[in-house]
Amino acid sequence: MKTFVWFVLGIAGGFVVAHLVNKDPRGHELLSQVDARIGEFTDRIGDAYRDQEAQLVDLVAEAKDAASDAAESAKNATAKLTD
Repeated sequence: MKTFVWFVLGIAGGFVVAHLVNKDPRGHELLSQVDARIGEFTDRIGDAYRDQEAQLVDLVAEAKDAASDAAESAKNATAKLTD
């Protein structure tokens, strides 16, 4: 419980300090730069996630096509053997 109280006090203190820093023009500029960097980072992570997702979707589609081709070949081979 003591750790949780310190955690909450730390978060509240951080908000107070950020508010005070934001009042100063230099502090406001600094926080704007930090916000821009965080936005750039999250955009890059999002782009990387979407690229990876697209690669996996393509890989799954190729695997489905290969499995379908293999099943069709097996079906044709079975049909030839039974004829």
